[in-house]
Amino acid sequence: MIAGIGIDLVECDRFLDWSAFKKQRIFTKKELEYADNDNANSEKHLANFWAAREACLKALGTGFGDDIGFSDVSVTHNDAGRPELLITGGAKAALKELAGPNASVFLSITDQEDYSAAMVVIERQ
Repeated sequence: MIAGIGIDLVECDRFLDWSAFKKQRIFTKKELEYADNDNANSEKHLANFWAAREACLKALGTGFGDDIGFSDVSVTHNDAGRPELLITGGAKAALKELAGPNASVFLSITDQEDYSAAMVVIERQ
């Protein structure tokens, strides 16, 4: 049964002017390395990661705050390159409360020209 759905759309260019300090505060080291490996499209990758975080929080029915920090939701890639969410800390607690200990989380990311979008579906087992 579906316990939560979230979607987010973001303009890629908003990440062009972010300082290194701000990026390090928001994104994980692995996410920054992934984006830097494709320097020509770095801002698209960051926009993808941001959209995925926001979509996840919408699916959880929460937001960033005292209980959930920026690094509690991050994007990783499996061996085939498929993006997946790594959910820890307060976000993991919110996921467990919403959908139980065996919840499944599905992520889809896309980008086109100036925009990135992500969708997250949380399934209760």
